[in-house]
Amino acid sequence: MVKKTIGKITHFFSHLNVAVVKLSGTLNKGDKILIEGAHTSFEQKVSSMQVEHEKIETAKKGNAIGLKVKEKVREGDKVYLVK
Repeated sequence: MVKKTIGKITHFFSHLNVAVVKLSGTLNKGDKILIEGAHTSFEQKVSSMQVEHEKIETAKKGNAIGLKVKEKVREGDKVYLVK
């Protein structure tokens, strides 16, 4: 497994299971990601992303996106692109 840092969790909305991710690279719908932190470690496919409440297919470096996640995440958790 090859992993590349793609971003960092800046906020988590537990009632929606949505994380805000500040991106340091490009992320596409359908990409496989790994979210890791002190108490977090899981993989998932990117199924839904939003910027300013608009659904998007591709997010670029510097974007802060809303990302639907399958488990609880925490501020500071790192997001990796997995190949």
